[in-house]
This record gives sequence, structure tokens and C-alpha cells, in this order.
Amino acid sequence: MKRSLILPNVITAFSLSCGLFVIFKMSLLPPGTANYQTVLTAVLILLLAAILDLLDGAIARAMKVESEFGGVFDSLADAVSFGVAPSVVILKTLSVEPKTMLSFFLTLGAMIYSISGVLRLVRYTVTSQKMEGTDEEKARAMASFTGLPIPAAACVALSTTLFLMSDEARSLYYFSSFERSVIAALVFFILGYFMISRWKFPSIKTLRIRVSSFSVVLLTAFAAAVILITAVNNFSVLLFGASWAYLIIAWLLSLARIISGRRLKALEDFEPESDEDNDDNQ
Repeated sequence: MKRSLILPNVITAFSLSCGLFVIFKMSLLPPGTANYQTVLTAVLILLLAAILDLLDGAIARAMKVESEFGGVFDSLADAVSFGVAPSVVILKTLSVEPKTMLSFFLTLGAMIYSISGVLRLVRYTVTSQKMEGTDEEKARAMASFTGLPIPAAACVALSTTLFLMSDEARSLYYFSSFERSVIAALVFFILGYFMISRWKFPSIKTLRIRVSSFSVVLLTAFAAAVILITAVNNFSVLLFGASWAYLIIAWLLSLARIISGRRLKALEDFEPESDEDNDDNQ
């Protein structure tokens, strides 16, 4: 392996280590004993893994050392950190009696979530490797993702559990273990569907906002202040709102594109792929 390929792969390995660490630590806990602080720690570690996931790709592109090995390694790391780890964390927060219908659907939901995440990664890896054209055409193609990205899905799943266990949620309504189990199962099924669906989701890496430099400074400072204050005082609320907002807004944009009869050119990137498009990518 060339020396120039080492740095991105080291970052990917560290991201994978974050996911494995969460899985191994949570596996040592008896079912239903993971409390809010435990889940919060796991969420922060997996958020670090998500940041590293963005970083390794950016470094590989900047150094122009993207490789087939790196792409497959990155997908495998994502499968562990964002496909398996969230399911383990969530299941460890719930105390469900074995051999019941709730236990069955909860386990089934977790399996569907993880399997759908792996399928989503396989599709993304194969499509990326087959992508041809100029850098501009590739950037255009990568402006949106087909199917919910697995890091975003992990964020939605974990933030929901974290929020339901938080003091903010309990001040509004106390969710029992049974109710949290039902919600977790539903979330697993919903996220599994969106990951393998052909709905389009925006890529944060390609967002462009056309405003003046002075406005950018003001907006950045204001957004940073709001995020930091909210994160310090209501981290679970911030993560829950942001993750679900990404999912819902992207879905509504795609829906608006369909309802308009595909006349809204501004939403062209959010048009769900058809069966013919999917066949062309095989």
C-alpha cells in the first residue's frame, strides 16, 4: 500500500474502532440497564465516528488518493459503527420479556435496520466505483444521496432513544419501557425503509449558500452561538430535532418534486429514482 493511502485509512480505522468500542462496552451491560448517561456517552463516541467518516473521504479526495480498497474499507467501517452499534445501544436501554410479540418485532426491527444499512452501503459503494465523467459531472451526481445515508439514520435512531430518556421529555410525558420499545421498533422499520428506498437526500458536503462574506460571518456566528448554547443545555433536544428535520425536510422536498409534476427545476436533485434508473445502475 502506498504511503499516501495510509492517512485516510488510519482515520477510517479509528472510526471503526469507535463503533467497535461502543458495541463491546454495551454488550457487557445487562438488558435494560443502559441509562441516559451511558447512551449519551455512546452517542458522543459515534458522533466522533461520523465526523471521522466525513474527514477520511475529504482527505482522500484532497490528496487524490481515493482507492477501491479505501471505499470498501470505509463502507465496512460504516456498517459496524452506524449499522450495528446503534441497534446494540438501543436494545440495551430496553427491558423486554423474551418470547413475546414485542420482543419479536423489536428484534426484527433491529435486524431490518442493520441489514438495510448494509444494503445501502453496498449500493453506494458499487455506484461510486462505476461513476464516470468529469469532476464536475461527478460532483453533480453526488449532490444528493439515493436513500437515507446510514450515519444520518444512526443519528435519528439514537437521538430518538436519547430524547425519550432525557429529563426534557420526561417533564412532558414519562415514556415507559414498553412505550419506548414500540417507538424503537417503529423507528427501526421507518429508517430501514428510507435507507433502501430511492428517495433523495441532500449531501451536506455539497451545500452551497450564495450570500455575501459579511453575511456568512454573521450567520455562522449566530448559528454557532445557538448550537453551542442549545447543546450545553439541551443536547438531546438539539440532536433529536436536527436529525429528524433532515429526514423530514428531504422527504418533503422529494414529495414536492413529484406533486409538482417534476416542474420545479430547483428540486431536480430530489427527484426519486425510477425503476429504469435503478436498472441502469446495476
